[in-house]
Amino acid sequence: MSDAEATGVESVVSRPPRRLRRVAILGAVVLLLVSLPWLWTTLTARGHVYAEAEAPAAEVVIVLGTAVAADRQRPGDRLAGRLETAAELVTSGRAKVVLVSGDGGGTSGDEPAVMTSYLTKLGVDARRVVSDPFGLDTYDSCARAREVYGVERALIVTQSYHLSRAVTLCRHLGLDVDGVTARCDGCGSFLLAEKSVRDYFASGKAALDAVRDRAPAVRSPADPAVQDALRG
Repeated sequence: MSDAEATGVESVVSRPPRRLRRVAILGAVVLLLVSLPWLWTTLTARGHVYAEAEAPAAEVVIVLGTAVAADRQRPGDRLAGRLETAAELVTSGRAKVVLVSGDGGGTSGDEPAVMTSYLTKLGVDARRVVSDPFGLDTYDSCARAREVYGVERALIVTQSYHLSRAVTLCRHLGLDVDGVTARCDGCGSFLLAEKSVRDYFASGKAALDAVRDRAPAVRSPADPAVQDALRG
C-alpha cells in the first residue's frame, strides 16, 4: 500500500461517521434548548441574590414553603433553615413582616401553619407574620404576594438551588425582590445535588408559566393583612 493510500485509510478510520456527527449536533442543540430556561432564571437573578449577612433591607420578607417533618408539627430541615434565616432578618431590623407562603393542604402537612408556629418560637411577634395557605408553588407564591397581599418590594428566602428561579419569577410578576440564601443545617450534599437537578428542569415550567402569564391556581380578593401588620 502506498503512503497516499495509507493516509487515506487512516483519514477514513479517524473520521467520525456522519450519523454520529449528526447525533452529537442534535444532542448539543437539545441540551441548549433545555438549558435556556435555566439560563434565563440564572442571568435574570444575577445581582439580586445575597448571603444572609449581606442582605439589603425591605419591609417584607417572603418565605417559600416546602415539606414539613414527619410529625406534621415541625418544619423539615430545608424549611427550618428558611425560617431561621427570615427570623434573623427580622431580628436584625432588615425586615418587619414575614409572609409565609405555602400549601395549607400539603401532603406533608399544613406548611404555613407550621411555619408560623416555628417563627413565633424563634421570637418573631405573631402579629408580624402573615400566612398565605395558597402558595401552591413558587409562581403562585409570587403572584399572590403581589395581587392578593399588595407586596411591591420584598426579600425572598429559600435555599441556593431554588433562589434564582424564585427571584426571576417574582421579578417577572412585578415584585421588586432580592433573594436571600437560606440556611440548610442537616441538608446533606446528596440532597442538595438532587434538588439542584430538579430545579434545573423546573426552570422549564417556570419559563412556560411566565410566557403564558398563568393565573395562580387559587384566586382570592385583596387581603390587607400585610399592610395591617406593617402598621401594627
